[in-house]
Amino acid sequence: MKYWTMVVGILFVISFFFIFDSEDSIIAKEKNKFSETRAVYFSYIEFENYIKGKSEDNQKKNIREILDNIKSLNLNRIIVHIRPFGDSIYESSYYPLSSYILTDKNKAPNYDVLEYFIDEAHKRGIKFDAWVNPYRISNSNDFNLLPADNLCKKNNFCSATSKGIYLDPGNKEVNDLIVGGIEEIVKKYHIDGVTFDDYFYPDTKIDLDSYDLYIKNGGKDDLETYRLNNVKSLIKNTNKVIKKTNKDVLFGIAPEGNIDNCYNSFLDIKEILKSHEYLDYVMPQIYFGFENETRPFTNTLKEWSSLIKDKEIKLLPALAIYKSGKSDTYALSGKEEWINKTDIIKRQILVSRTDSKYQGFSLFSYNYLFNKDYQTSNTLKELSNMKTILE
Repeated sequence: MKYWTMVVGILFVISFFFIFDSEDSIIAKEKNKFSETRAVYFSYIEFENYIKGKSEDNQKKNIREILDNIKSLNLNRIIVHIRPFGDSIYESSYYPLSSYILTDKNKAPNYDVLEYFIDEAHKRGIKFDAWVNPYRISNSNDFNLLPADNLCKKNNFCSATSKGIYLDPGNKEVNDLIVGGIEEIVKKYHIDGVTFDDYFYPDTKIDLDSYDLYIKNGGKDDLETYRLNNVKSLIKNTNKVIKKTNKDVLFGIAPEGNIDNCYNSFLDIKEILKSHEYLDYVMPQIYFGFENETRPFTNTLKEWSSLIKDKEIKLLPALAIYKSGKSDTYALSGKEEWINKTDIIKRQILVSRTDSKYQGFSLFSYNYLFNKDYQTSNTLKELSNMKTILE
């Protein structure tokens, strides 16, 4: 009897430690599962600085240095402008080749710039997001300035607006073009994510002909609802084709930080953030300081967080390192904050980390992190302060 009592006791003790070891192991795994996204935007402007007009060897050298610099700051994701103006930095069946990757001989490189960029990023443990402007074709509204192979020289679904030349969001061909282009890149390349910028509807005239056709074909929605639905449809269809092609590729949008302004471009952000059928993350451009009189950072962050109703959608605020050392006129009484303070980005990250929906942050943009021609003395101090919380 004593023998069996002793055996049971030993088994109980072993089970006790096994259970708690298992719990500790589970907790450790969950902690490791959460990896803070620390992203940096690399825009078409950076392509002009480091890629366009360079020899192929210099392009590759610059790409490696760009990624080494990002790694040195303990950042782990790069958001690269692969389609800034209805073009692409890779050979596409949908879009003409972008001039931003042409070599010093004004020719296309003999290598795949995008594939090289992705491979070098992954070698360094850096994730690669494809950044796309879905509707924008040009910042100019002059069609004569467009190259001969531009989409708008061959199709009638483009319009000149006060913001430039844009694709018509109400045209079904446009929706199919954008979604097809996203499917193409997810199939061809080992990207980790896709990000849409905040350029949606440019004005309230671009789709009037499409709306008339919609009504003639029996459509019942009023014009505003029609426009909101057009953008929602594009976003949902994009996410659907991404997940169908590669379920591990994330999709998100980077809307303007002022929520009211999202509706000026007919982005129904409140509805979109109710369901992960639309996206995996939202990266609002909260380019406001703590002392911004109308949009203070902390309140704006909370406002965005409160809109997320689906727990699978993550919040990744985009932060304005580019404002460091500069006056911010629209902040009104807080316009000198970026001049008087040099720990704003650090504090914004710390505040963001306290939000339950937070997954990480992004910084706009690469030049302000690593190019002295774009930096102020404040920028360097901001970066030094930021580094202390990115170990």
